[in-house]
Amino acid sequence: MAHPKRKTSKSRRDKRRTHYKAERPTLTVCKETGAVHTPHRAYTVDGNLYYNGKLIIDNTATV
Repeated sequence: MAHPKRKTSKSRRDKRRTHYKAERPTLTVCKETGAVHTPHRAYTVDGNLYYNGKLIIDNTATV
């Protein structure tokens, strides 16, 4: 196994790690329901499941 010849300084280590940062999730607003959700994901509004602005599963009609 390889061993480093010299100690990596803190500034050099941190310069390398500057690109690894958390990003805010992208959010969109539905034109039909007005709900805020992540794009390309199904989301629920009042117990109903929506995807792409269309009602997929209607939970209000229970038997």
